[in-house]
Amino acid sequence: QVQLVESGGGSVQAGDSLSLSCVASGFTFNAGAMGWFRQAPGKEREFVASIRRSSSNTYYADSVKGRFAMSGNNAKNTVYLNMNNLKSEDTAVYFCAAGYPILSTLRSPSGYRYWGQGTQVTVSW
Repeated sequence: QVQLVESGGGSVQAGDSLSLSCVASGFTFNAGAMGWFRQAPGKEREFVASIRRSSSNTYYADSVKGRFAMSGNNAKNTVYLNMNNLKSEDTAVYFCAAGYPILSTLRSPSGYRYWGQGTQVTVSW
C-alpha cells in the first residue's frame, strides 16, 4: 500500500520562503516519478514540479520556475519542494504525487497514481 505524507505547509507573507516535504512509503522513489501539484479554491489542480528518477531531471511550471526547487532523497524516500519569493497567487493546497508518467503526462494529474492528502500554503500580502 502506497502512502504519501506531506508536511511543511503554513501561512507566510509575500516574499517569504517555505519548504514542503513528502515521505513515500510503499513506493520506491528511485523508480518512476514524483511530483507536486496545487489546487486553489474554485480552480483545477495544476502542475507545479516533478522529478524523474531515471534521468534525475526536474520539470517546473512556468509560474514557479526560478522560485521553486524540487529535490529528492532516495535513502529517505522523500521529495522536497523549496519555495522562495512566494506570491499571493501561490496560495493553494499542495499535493504530492507519485507514479509512472510518460513524458507527455508528466505535467498532468492523470500521469500519477498515488496522491497525498495535501498541505495548505497561504501567502498573504
